[in-house]
Amino acid sequence: MSQIAPPQPAAIWQAVASVLDPEVPVLTIEDLGILRDLHLDESGHVEVVITPTYSGCPAMDAITADVVEALAAVGCHDVSVRLVLAPAWTTDWISEVGRRKLQTYGIAPPHHRGDGPVPVALSVRCPQCGSADTRELSRFGSTACKSLWSCRSCLEPFDSFKAL
Repeated sequence: MSQIAPPQPAAIWQAVASVLDPEVPVLTIEDLGILRDLHLDESGHVEVVITPTYSGCPAMDAITADVVEALAAVGCHDVSVRLVLAPAWTTDWISEVGRRKLQTYGIAPPHHRGDGPVPVALSVRCPQCGSADTRELSRFGSTACKSLWSCRSCLEPFDSFKAL
């Protein structure tokens, strides 16, 4: 009787990297930049390291469950998910692919903030029509990491990721 070979590290990473963010389901946790590391030891234990977008992010429980489920689907059943708060997540960690997905989904992606103070956006480009003639309606959008904006050109409301 032959034994089933354990999944390879690349397959394990891919399974975890493809987990979708429950609040923005077009982004994977890899696109979002919260998937920080993955450790596979000789006994087959998998530890996944993720950084929440902010310390009280309610999506972490769902993401943790989805990571465990994704790994079980590829044959990994001894799994732990560790949340790390330092260094703190920044919108600079969103991949270029993730930024394009946000734009296509109708959410204005954040600008790279780099080092130094966080700039305050006076205007963001509308993800629907591309106009910069926009205004912030509320600092709080559909989730704590987004703000609500409106476009004066096409009159559409949209979310914008806050630069963190």
